[in-house]
Amino acid sequence: MGAAVDTLAFLLGAWQLERSITDHRSGTAGSFSGKATLAAADAGSQIPERAHYEESGELRFGACRSSARRALDYVRLNDGCVLLCFADGRPFIEVDLSEGTCSRTHDCGPDIYEIEMVVISHDLVQERWRVRGPSKDYSAVTALSRK
Repeated sequence: MGAAVDTLAFLLGAWQLERSITDHRSGTAGSFSGKATLAAADAGSQIPERAHYEESGELRFGACRSSARRALDYVRLNDGCVLLCFADGRPFIEVDLSEGTCSRTHDCGPDIYEIEMVVISHDLVQERWRVRGPSKDYSAVTALSRK
């Protein structure tokens, strides 16, 4: 397991993304394959304070196949952590990879998101999500491989 002293600096760049998804209510399995990019929002800065994350690719879920994308904003915090925000600016979770792993819980109304990120190596990060709520019950495992 690796560690990232500066979470934002570590995650900057282009990544290949593979995600497996399981809907525990229906028993349906799916996957997402694509690319992810985390780019400094303040280009030219030695140490960026903000970055924009975007992933895009193909979602396969049951019989459905479609293109999909997701965007988040990352904001550097004073201690080497980052605050992940939804595209509309609402805060999501703080991520600290200085120990090589980070576990967080996000209460989103009636839904609970349990998220774990693990630095496997400089070029590989794994995310595990478990989401439960009145209309959601799924897990997702994502491998981000540096391009």
